[in-house]
Amino acid sequence: MGKLQEFDIAFADGKVVYSPGESLTGTVKIAVSGPLAYKAIKVNCMGSCGVSTKMNDSSWAVEEQYFNSTLSVANKGTLAAGAHSFPFQFPIPGLAPTSFEGPFGKILYRVRAVIDTPRFAKDYKAEKPFYLLNLLNLNEVPDIEKPSLAVATKKFTYLLVKTGTVMLKARSDLRGYAPGQVIKLTAEVHNKSGKDTSCVLASLIQKVTYKTKRTIFDLRTIAEVEGAGVKAGKHAEWKEQIIVPPLPQSAVPGCSLIQIDYFLQVSLKSPDILVTLPIYIGNIAINTSPRSPARPAPPTPAPRVPPTPAPRSAPGATPSAPPAEEVEDLAAGLENEEIPTKSHSQQDPSGGRQPSFSPSAFSYAPGLSFSEDQRRCNASGPSGPLFCVSTGATIPFFAEGGVDPVPTSSQLILPPEYSTWGYPHEPPPSYEESCSGAPTRVDSRR
Repeated sequence: MGKLQEFDIAFADGKVVYSPGESLTGTVKIAVSGPLAYKAIKVNCMGSCGVSTKMNDSSWAVEEQYFNSTLSVANKGTLAAGAHSFPFQFPIPGLAPTSFEGPFGKILYRVRAVIDTPRFAKDYKAEKPFYLLNLLNLNEVPDIEKPSLAVATKKFTYLLVKTGTVMLKARSDLRGYAPGQVIKLTAEVHNKSGKDTSCVLASLIQKVTYKTKRTIFDLRTIAEVEGAGVKAGKHAEWKEQIIVPPLPQSAVPGCSLIQIDYFLQVSLKSPDILVTLPIYIGNIAINTSPRSPARPAPPTPAPRVPPTPAPRSAPGATPSAPPAEEVEDLAAGLENEEIPTKSHSQQDPSGGRQPSFSPSAFSYAPGLSFSEDQRRCNASGPSGPLFCVSTGATIPFFAEGGVDPVPTSSQLILPPEYSTWGYPHEPPPSYEESCSGAPTRVDSRR
């Protein structure tokens, strides 16, 4: 580097993850072996998003910028031999979106320092990324604590002349989860036919939408569970659990080019029947603790009113939803059984239930605790910070303990690939997507 022996950017306290509204502070460190003339020393802080129509292409088809600030820390002079430091500070806008990095687009933040030298001399540049985490509080999503439920019925013909009916019902305990939490999934299959069904499949799927002139959908199967089929004339119930791995949050507030959605998909291949449960992945878990009841007011005696007969439906009135007895009628007369689980993508091949990722990856999940066996297993691993950029996220999940955060310089650390299944089906497009033209679908399976 000639006279320049050191040119680096250091963030205060080694911090690399910030929140919107915070101030980013740091120092530009320069060490020279001899006098170095300069016209200016400048520091630039920028945040932007770019989307491409080609995978892993940095030539953006569409781009948007969130902020771009430049600060001059020194004006025209000469650096004497030795070490020098120049402090800087940048406010981060409150509406800046969470960092993200995917195969078709990125939301990036970086600080760049430049030593502007006199004419015909070489300019020097240094650059360092930082990450933004705009927390998604699941408690602010309406009805997030309620179960998510979906039902589908399929009538089909088999053996050319026989007709049968199968009903598939799926339910999740909540509508939103944080990394490290467990999705409790229940599925029911009412097989009112003379033919056995195929295996029942449940998947946690991530859908990332990249908005360019032609919309691109990137679908990834994050976790998958397979249960046995249901015999003819049987009513079976299947209960399973899926651990939410470190994932980027649902939606990307502040970004108009990238949208992230998650859903649970339960299906049968034979007969072909499918239900979809949209869910949210957030950073702050749902507060399921019961609220302290308000102190009841003293009862006030009410006047006696004669009982009123129940109102009758008007002739020809149509109910807003089918009566419950019509749905339950499919299960009438069927033998009940329990569906065994055949395979689970998060299950240890040795037969245990240990998840295939480190528990320390969930340091953002509030109130999460792990068993001693899990902690002991994690302690035997690397002692450095764990960076999880699974399925495109660039927000680091640091390991527990007093380690110094260091930004990753390696390739994306992807989770185990669970995309060997011949699905996933894409959910029906929204009204806005239908009006924007025919999108391009990309199923990222390797």
